[in-house]
Amino acid sequence: MSSQVSREDEAVAEAGAWIARLGDEAAASDVGLEFDAWLAADPANRAAYRHALGLWHEFDVRAEAVLAELADANLEMPPAPVVALIPRVRRRSPQTRWWVGAGGAALAAGLALAVMPNVLTAPTVQTFTTAKGQHQHVALADGSIVDLDAETKLSVAFSRGERRVALSEGQAIFDVVHDESRPFTVHAGGRVVRDVGTQFDVRKRGADVTVTVAKGRVEISSEGGATLSRAIFLGPGQRVEIEPSGLAQMSLVDPQETFSWRAGRLVYRGRPLAEVVADLNRQFVEQTQIADPELGKLPITGVIVLDNPRDVMARLSLMLPIRTVGSDKGLTLLRK
Repeated sequence: MSSQVSREDEAVAEAGAWIARLGDEAAASDVGLEFDAWLAADPANRAAYRHALGLWHEFDVRAEAVLAELADANLEMPPAPVVALIPRVRRRSPQTRWWVGAGGAALAAGLALAVMPNVLTAPTVQTFTTAKGQHQHVALADGSIVDLDAETKLSVAFSRGERRVALSEGQAIFDVVHDESRPFTVHAGGRVVRDVGTQFDVRKRGADVTVTVAKGRVEISSEGGATLSRAIFLGPGQRVEIEPSGLAQMSLVDPQETFSWRAGRLVYRGRPLAEVVADLNRQFVEQTQIADPELGKLPITGVIVLDNPRDVMARLSLMLPIRTVGSDKGLTLLRK
């Protein structure tokens, strides 16, 4: 056997290190970008990452069994509240076989677990927030991808039996790795969006929730005191807009239009100017206000390129009877 570690083993070891970094709340904010670059650098890296995730979940289950075995053997546990548990490759024996097995070298190379009371079942929570004009691309520990729009806040809580996302405000696109044993749910405005293996967008503005599906299917239901008479199922190209009262309006759409903000564009079909300006105010630091509320009712159909607010308003003034006045406080839309 060669003494050199194969490229596959190296990739799995690196993947294990990435799992630890992605799960560290103290990690730098650009760790997601570094992770994306690592995934794209070598086709073997993505396969290694999925393999390492499987080892991590297997290790999580086996670690609990070992702790139970230690308790049955009346072995005294260290009194410290936190114990670093680092897998190591040892010679095979009935007592240590759980450390190695298939892929044990990868565990030894990169996976470490801090063991505390209930740590094996308690969810790991991460919070992601974007400001005006900021987008964020996040790779979750299960391989799922989340793209956050501007002014969005969401938290992610992963446990052994559930993957739960809470969208407090804003908009995000989810590209989910399906796992029947660990449902992926998005909670927003009293609604629960359950993945059935899919790519979808969830938008929460105030108390209104909009869900658009690009691939696969999702199930939408209510939680707590929210009113929704029945569960709603959406497939590719379907959208539902849900009001606080529970009134749901379904429509057929082109999902790529909904997802276009990732490419620096916003697509509208007959939407009021007030809604468009509200969206633009999330995308730009310089804010725009509408002087006359009646102007806000003007319908807009078209594609808006998100370069800068003054150029955007200049182009809109060619389509609508509006003019723009700029000041150090921002932009104001007036009737021509």
